[in-house]
Amino acid sequence: MTDYLGIIVIVVVVALVAAGGMFLLFRPGGKTAPPPVVPPQERPLPEQEAKQPAPAGEEGEGATTTLPPPVKPAEPVVVTPEVEVPPPSAGRMVRLRSRLARSQNALGKGLLELLSRDRLDDEVWDEIEESLIGADVGVAPTRVMVEELRTKVKVLGTRTPEQLRALLREQLLAQVGPELDRTLHVKPHGERPAVVLIVGVNGTGKTTTTGKLARALVGDGEKVVLGAADTFRAAAADQLQTWGDRVGAEVVRGPEGGDPASVAFDAVAKGIEQKADVVIVDTAGRLHTKTGLMDELGKVKRVIEKKATVDEVLLVLDATTGQNGMRQAQVFAEVVNVTGIALTKLDGTAKGGIVISVQRELGVPVKLAGLGEGPDDLAPFDPEVFVDAIVGE
Repeated sequence: MTDYLGIIVIVVVVALVAAGGMFLLFRPGGKTAPPPVVPPQERPLPEQEAKQPAPAGEEGEGATTTLPPPVKPAEPVVVTPEVEVPPPSAGRMVRLRSRLARSQNALGKGLLELLSRDRLDDEVWDEIEESLIGADVGVAPTRVMVEELRTKVKVLGTRTPEQLRALLREQLLAQVGPELDRTLHVKPHGERPAVVLIVGVNGTGKTTTTGKLARALVGDGEKVVLGAADTFRAAAADQLQTWGDRVGAEVVRGPEGGDPASVAFDAVAKGIEQKADVVIVDTAGRLHTKTGLMDELGKVKRVIEKKATVDEVLLVLDATTGQNGMRQAQVFAEVVNVTGIALTKLDGTAKGGIVISVQRELGVPVKLAGLGEGPDDLAPFDPEVFVDAIVGE
């Protein structure tokens, strides 16, 4: 009996100890048993990952899944500039008249004030003459104008502001020359395009004028090819390329330092091949004192003439240089027979009389006027608009 009681006591003690352990394990806040340690598996190599058995029931027994090939990086996208449609050249100078008025109106106001004085003695006429010469009208044209004004003022007697303005306008217009042919000859000859040669010294805006002229002609519906024959300045060819790209005109270039005449010849050949209407050749800005460079310019013209007729030789002059541009104009005229003047920065100077003097000295008209820095600020020169900007309303 005693043995049985001892066994029962031992069983009860074991049961109590076990219950206590379970209580400590699962009581609130107690720690959970750590997860079983699983031995690390070896990661399959990339070529093994490409093919792995598919789970049963998905793609059939023993089926394999092929991963997609790696994606190649996208090639860089070349963005071509959008081709612009420029406005036509007709009426541009009328639209830009206000810019002319801002620069030239001081001359007109000064002259009208002098002419309005009660007594027009020799001293006043000397002031009028000085004003005209100071505006780069030139000595000879100034004397002609002053003599005409003196005679007509005497005939008028009493002078109203309207009469004086009309009188001044008449004399200025006569000197500017409304009868001169300012037509830009850019019509093709059968299958051969018209050729325009752009010449001038450095800094006059020659390459920019070439680009603006191309833009104006494209706006008039002409097909244009540009020749970057200024091979001494890489920036000139790049600049012309930008102008051409904007309006869809092809630009023919040569190696830096290459033969300008060869580039000009190739440009004309390209114009014939593409059935272009006009080929515009931009030449190097050469100093008129360097005889060798001037001879080279003559060579460019002669080489072009083996392929086509040179219809226009436009001399680009900076209106702000005044009488200094006259000597340049004379030397260029001796070398390449200038047919017209492109006068740039005419809106930036009060000395618009350069129009009168340069025409008188060269015997060729101003055909184009640069009236700002915008792409469409090159306009066919209109004598009446120019004179009206001087004398005002």
